[in-house]
Amino acid sequence: MMKISSKRSKLTILLLSLMLLLSVVFPVNAATWNLTGDTNVHDPAYIVENGTGTRWVFSTGEGIQVLYSTDGVNYKRSGKIFNSRPSWWSNYVPNHTGLDVWAPDIYYYNGTYYLYYSISTFGSKISAIGLVTTTSISGGVWTDKGMVTYSNNSTNYNAIDANITQAANGALWMVFGSWSNGIYITSISSSTMKPTGNSYRIATKSGGIEGPSLVYNSNTGYYYLFVSIGVCCSGTSSTYKVAVGRSTSPTGPYYDKNGIDMKNGGASVIDSGNGAWVGPGGQDVYGTNVIARHAYSVAENGAPKLLISDLYWDSNGWPYY
Repeated sequence: MMKISSKRSKLTILLLSLMLLLSVVFPVNAATWNLTGDTNVHDPAYIVENGTGTRWVFSTGEGIQVLYSTDGVNYKRSGKIFNSRPSWWSNYVPNHTGLDVWAPDIYYYNGTYYLYYSISTFGSKISAIGLVTTTSISGGVWTDKGMVTYSNNSTNYNAIDANITQAANGALWMVFGSWSNGIYITSISSSTMKPTGNSYRIATKSGGIEGPSLVYNSNTGYYYLFVSIGVCCSGTSSTYKVAVGRSTSPTGPYYDKNGIDMKNGGASVIDSGNGAWVGPGGQDVYGTNVIARHAYSVAENGAPKLLISDLYWDSNGWPYY
């Protein structure tokens, strides 16, 4: 009996050692959170409200759609941000009708929540980024701050898909833009939270690039530019993928894992979907450890759904989940 027990113990130790080795060589990606409730979204922007701990998700749709969760798992739908059109929308995007609003981004700074959003029409560069603010998301009272920046057929960029980040030195930056015009970056005033200077192109990609999310990771010393490449908005026929590049400066250059400049088409894919979820994209990185995005559900005939995962960083300083 002692001999058999000894063999079993040795086998157990061997199996445990092998599992430990595999976990080091092949790190286990974080499982996507098991969300429940109302998770219908497109282009989600995720934030945890100070004081309450409530998770809020703002997304593309009529008046800017809003979800909330008190536990981070079960989501319910709240009232939309806009019930009527601000008058300035028609001045900058005259062909826009109704309350359809795209790709919001939520950012907390000095006691105020800044909610950026886009007004445009499909296939057009006549676009504008707007801003509303509040000191309490739960309070539900938002103040219109008007136009942030706009574009037309004479500009190099398309003014949609804004995302705000703070650099290591405290400076604020906004990335924005899409498709053949590429992704741009511009400095932001800490008082107005609007652009203060010129915009610079930092990424392009044939076949589609949009939805930038810029993150500084103090542990690695890099700025990471997350983007959606490919085509969205076609259900299970969508080809969206989440990709990334990094730089030591917020203004770039940003390089992918192969050392290709993102201005020249570089982009390392970190999520191309799977058998259950097609076309992941419209991503938003919260802090440096949570990533939210939408993907089209195969089980629900291509309905866009909210996915949230823990974000990890490998030994070479690249993100994965």
